[in-house]
Amino acid sequence: MNKTVYFPKDFLWGGAVAANQCEGAILEDGKGYSTADALTEGVFEKPLIPPAGFSLKEKAVDCYHRYKEDIALFAEMGFKVFRMSIAWSRIFPKGDEQEPNEAGLKFYDDVFDELLKYGIQPLVTLSHYEMPLYLATEYGGWTNRKMIDFFLHYAETVFRRYKDKVKMWLTFNEINMMLHAPFNGGGINQKAEEMDQTELYQAIHYQLVASAVVTKLGHEIDPDMKVGCMIAGSPHYPLTCEPSDVLEALKKDRQSLFFADVHCRGDYPGYMKRFFRENDIHLVITDEDREALKNTVDFISISYYMSYCATADEEKNILSQGNIMSAVKNPYLEESEWGWQIDPQGLRYILNQYYDRYQLPIFIVENGLGAKDTLVKENDTYTVKDSYRIDYLRKHLLQVSEAIQDGVEVLGYTAWGCIDLIANTSAAISKRYGMIYVDRNDDGSGTLNRYKKESFYWYKNVIETNGESLK
Repeated sequence: MNKTVYFPKDFLWGGAVAANQCEGAILEDGKGYSTADALTEGVFEKPLIPPAGFSLKEKAVDCYHRYKEDIALFAEMGFKVFRMSIAWSRIFPKGDEQEPNEAGLKFYDDVFDELLKYGIQPLVTLSHYEMPLYLATEYGGWTNRKMIDFFLHYAETVFRRYKDKVKMWLTFNEINMMLHAPFNGGGINQKAEEMDQTELYQAIHYQLVASAVVTKLGHEIDPDMKVGCMIAGSPHYPLTCEPSDVLEALKKDRQSLFFADVHCRGDYPGYMKRFFRENDIHLVITDEDREALKNTVDFISISYYMSYCATADEEKNILSQGNIMSAVKNPYLEESEWGWQIDPQGLRYILNQYYDRYQLPIFIVENGLGAKDTLVKENDTYTVKDSYRIDYLRKHLLQVSEAIQDGVEVLGYTAWGCIDLIANTSAAISKRYGMIYVDRNDDGSGTLNRYKKESFYWYKNVIETNGESLK
């Protein structure tokens, strides 16, 4: 490997969170229930119901009340950018109102002002695995075309409100995960395998149109605004060099690339049109929809945690556990304690894959290691000796440097869960990603005090040296 470590001078170093995993205050100051609030124990109920009884998400890690303390810690680490999301139901509690909730708008004004005070640029996701629960229960979530107008109204409200404070936006978090988790991604109260394929892809189509319409709107409101898509990036390698395995890997990759193709090229690719024909999937696509899709994004953002393998041989389909989906294990890779395979070179691979395909800037907005951390007392203070996290992040960042030297335009890197978060699906905190430890446990006990892990100081040095310390 080339020993040179290189990151551009304007590289955006930072961290990432999601509103529903950190804010808490789920009904405070006029906020309504969100779909994420209803997903309290890793499952959703039929019919959907708001949370009853104890859930860690009710308070989460209390960023709603402690954001100033947290942002000060981010500034101490040297963050240039902070990826966060707006809780849609904090702005429109039910989702179909005409007038927004001013208290919700004011909260994010205050958060953005605090970030800008430290010179930290906000990178904001409009819908990060949550939407007003009412839109799911009363409208069927994204199975309903009316969702496009609801989302557009929400986006216009926050674009106009924050246009002088936020210059970089993402529309939907990991939009391709609608294929695997329709409730998470689209407020659809069914499992993917239970859904009619036409209904599932019609919902996906509505989101793609909504994303494109919102991209156009952002550019109209502020020509300097940059709007990107967000894809869950998990490249597939053929398990063997047998041609059918290579084609199977191509097929698996296209399940995600399809979403980026539409966002970046403005139309459905030919392989998806064939897929629709051969699977008797008939979408309602209007001329207005086709015109809207031509409003392509300014950049691509991706999450990256692991790679997968693919094979056409069913007998070799040994599954490797992932966040929402699973795929074939790679026999050459180690695994985390949660069974996620660790593949730093896969990050370089997917950055090159996407850049070769689209020639658009790429932002790595999620990457990190979930682990069970142990808080220890050292020199009259508390810390976590998380050398395993440092090793993981270092190896991945070295591959980002390699991709940049390959010619890939990488805008920045935001480590996922820079402060410990409540898991979106399991609503637990024992699987930690942060460089800041939050004293809270799965049973709700703890002080919520913040403590700097060893990775905090390591990442601070990485940012200070613009990656030179990675050598």
